[in-house]
Amino acid sequence: MGTQLAAKAKDAFLDDDFQLAIDLYAQAIAFNPDDADLYADRAQARLKLANFTEAVADANKAIELDASMAKAYLRKGIACIKCGEYRNAKVSLEKGASLAQKDSRFTKLIEECDQRIAAESLTPDASPTTTTASTACELSDAAIGTLEEAKKAFDMSRPMSTSVRPKYRHEYYQKPEEVVVTIFAKGIPANNVAVEFGEQILSVTIDVPGEDAYNFQPRLFGKIVPEKCRYDVLSTKVEIRLVKAEGINWSSLEYSKEIAVTQKVNVSSVGSQRPAYPSSMPRKKDWDKLVALVKKEEKEEKLDGDAAVNKLFREIYQNADEDMRRAMSKSFIESNGTALSTDWKEVGSKKVEGSPPEGMEMKKWEY
Repeated sequence: MGTQLAAKAKDAFLDDDFQLAIDLYAQAIAFNPDDADLYADRAQARLKLANFTEAVADANKAIELDASMAKAYLRKGIACIKCGEYRNAKVSLEKGASLAQKDSRFTKLIEECDQRIAAESLTPDASPTTTTASTACELSDAAIGTLEEAKKAFDMSRPMSTSVRPKYRHEYYQKPEEVVVTIFAKGIPANNVAVEFGEQILSVTIDVPGEDAYNFQPRLFGKIVPEKCRYDVLSTKVEIRLVKAEGINWSSLEYSKEIAVTQKVNVSSVGSQRPAYPSSMPRKKDWDKLVALVKKEEKEEKLDGDAAVNKLFREIYQNADEDMRRAMSKSFIESNGTALSTDWKEVGSKKVEGSPPEGMEMKKWEY
């Protein structure tokens, strides 16, 4: 039965019905919970729907079951890149490259990680919350040769899956240097709780025998220092302490691309300054003006080379109607990245043939 469900899941994936594929893989896993391939393949389906934190969790499970599975490291690396976790991505990709030395995809993605890490080191004050999932993975889309992830990231008309009320309630509070997350789970043994920390990902799993597993895997508002984070399983709750990588005020626990301006907290000065007493003098900040200034700087930013081309295509896609987006995705995918059309009437009724540059051979990759 599990084998049949896995086969149906692969068919659904090939038919671009990624949500159905995920559901079928979940059923197959129920029959074969120790099959690493099922988790790795479900991670790929989650990537297609831009569910990056869930993709990381599935890839981690596949690696736990089979540490020699190269495709699991590949998919974890891609998901981490999408989430802006370039160092974690590089570690995973380097491990996968050692297992599949002839696969050039690892080399390209590792080079991308190096570029992203170098860029971060040049702009230490840049807020991680100003980077959307789509811009964080521009090079990834080029490396894997598809616009499908871009379509899923921007196509807001796709029906969302029905939300399920979480089994355990959680809340958080913050200090200048850390965020404390509390999950109210009473009487849970410590060995049934697993917590993992990424640069901007928190993964919590509570798996009690005889009950449905609880998974809480948010992409965090800001980056953290994984090696300094810790958690404690108490009699009535699980308390998780996240050490901030930057002294910024978190407006929420989870990342949201709508929040583009954060307040810096001067951690070094906390406790050393004189106490501030109430004052009748009004203190106001024109936040609308600050937001407008940030948007103006982004709009006037001048890029060159591949970055300028990527920005142009992204702007075209964002401002396009549904037919233009379908035309762009169809022409790019069917031509293996050698053609891009915005005219659905032109490409909708026929297959777009690829035309590689002179002296090059067109090749279709499988993932």
